[in-house]
Amino acid sequence: MLNNIRNFSIIAHIDHGKTTLTDRFLELTKAVRRDKLKSQMMDSNPIERERGITIKLAPVRMNYTAQDGQNYILNLIDTPGHVDFGYEVSRSLAACEGALLIVDATQGVQAQTLSNFHKARELGLTIIPVINKVDLPVADTDQTTLELIDAFGFREEEIIAVSAKSGLNVAAVLEQIVRRLPPPITTPAAPPRALIITATFDRHKGAIAYVRMIDGAISAKDELFFINKQKSFSPLDLGFFTPAPASQPRLTAGEVGFIATGLKDIRDLQIGDTITSLAHKDVAIALSGYREPKPVVFMELFPIDADEFPLLLDAVTKLSFHDAALQFSSTHSNALGSGLRAGFLGILHAEIVLERLQKEFDIALIATSPTVEYQVIMKNTNQTRLVHSPVSMPDPSQISSIQEPIIHAQIFSPEAYVSSLIQFVQNRRGILLESEYLLGNTVLKIELPLSELITNFHDELKSLSSGFASLEYELAGFKEVDALKVNILLNGEVIEALSFIAVASEADQQGRNMVSKLKEVVPRQMFEIPIQAAIGGKIIARETIKAFRKDVTAKLYGGDVTRRQKLLKKQAKGKKRMKQFGKVELSQDVFLSLLRK
Repeated sequence: MLNNIRNFSIIAHIDHGKTTLTDRFLELTKAVRRDKLKSQMMDSNPIERERGITIKLAPVRMNYTAQDGQNYILNLIDTPGHVDFGYEVSRSLAACEGALLIVDATQGVQAQTLSNFHKARELGLTIIPVINKVDLPVADTDQTTLELIDAFGFREEEIIAVSAKSGLNVAAVLEQIVRRLPPPITTPAAPPRALIITATFDRHKGAIAYVRMIDGAISAKDELFFINKQKSFSPLDLGFFTPAPASQPRLTAGEVGFIATGLKDIRDLQIGDTITSLAHKDVAIALSGYREPKPVVFMELFPIDADEFPLLLDAVTKLSFHDAALQFSSTHSNALGSGLRAGFLGILHAEIVLERLQKEFDIALIATSPTVEYQVIMKNTNQTRLVHSPVSMPDPSQISSIQEPIIHAQIFSPEAYVSSLIQFVQNRRGILLESEYLLGNTVLKIELPLSELITNFHDELKSLSSGFASLEYELAGFKEVDALKVNILLNGEVIEALSFIAVASEADQQGRNMVSKLKEVVPRQMFEIPIQAAIGGKIIARETIKAFRKDVTAKLYGGDVTRRQKLLKKQAKGKKRMKQFGKVELSQDVFLSLLRK
């Protein structure tokens, strides 16, 4: 039985045909009845189907009869393709013995192709290279074959050319999976250990762990235990996916399936944790690679209608049941009212959460500009304080130094665009570490502040390279930066919701840009409104919104000029008093206008 199990994943750059190839596998192995077949079978979320991307890992068990007549169990773990979900990809690869590396014949090797290959190679996986979309008129199969040989050292005879859309040569891929990929290596008699590769939430069965059984066996009657979380539970159900959940009495070594824990909080299940039986908790050793999901991008979310805050809180809480990486806490703004400060794995993760809040829960939101986490070293205590928003930035006199998160990234681009991309990276405070040439393409290895990446970096990268460049990155620690908090003042009053953190060399320009935008969107009053940007007590930029002016002398028809002067002085005195005591209320339309600019 164990020798006839093959656990594998499909790794590819976005839009290289991974999901379409999965659909053909389900069709060929008859895992899904023909009348039930539809495109993107493994993408259950409507947003996945709309965007054509995989954002949630999903396993499926297929039965395959090989050409030698033997029956095999193929466990495919369909992984997300975007860099934001890189940790989930690494855990799914750790649950496999092999991987299919898919490359689009029209685009060739891309940044995520390289990154995912190295992840799979580091984990010791057997890799089968597959070139997809070979039937398209613009496909260059020979060039893509040379790239695979040059970049990864594959032999030409190892590479399989297919068309996932038409089904051309897909059966040959299944045959190579059973021939070339090794069966699971396990110790069936050892204490049971299961690796959590992802998790989801069901209103009836609670948190559900998707697992790969590494050793031993687990029964639905066993009392189970999370080794890293140090928490026990009694499973309500277990089994595997076909792709619909199919209950089984037990899961044994080498199998991939699910365990319904009955727990009401998905955060009790952490990707990479190890499940064992309660009876073996003192002897079972945790599997390596476990770490807590760590948000890197932060936003503050406010309902447009302040009365809808309870609905927003309820909606985000429900989403967090399904997404353990989504972290949030309460916050308050004098201008926007009650809201939530949320942490995300990256910009795509944030976009997906915001889209789900609007579509699934029908909540109209204001989302502040994304920020990153800064490490602030305090002057007197030498302690490190984590700062996620400008509001929580300490007074400059108390700060010894500030550190910002840094990434190491790979930009994969045709050679023609390299010089403009290097200039672009340098303008974004990036450093070119190394460049490699690969059959007409160049790989730029760079170091870049994360704060630069989350502000339209991808859009400008695609624009400069006519859409050809691709990017892959990973966090690389923190680096000291000369950063400042810039306060925005309206009629002398600090508006915390508009304050921001900027690099010292760019603070003046960003301050001028902000006050200039505000001058366009803040409504005029009966008194003059100064708009200022300040660093500490120093004003670095100013704009003034002129007051509405009433012609108080219109009723005069001749007479002594002193009467006119007297009326104008009286008006000036009133304007001065209005400016002193007048208050500028910013509507939410102002904030929406600023965020859209």
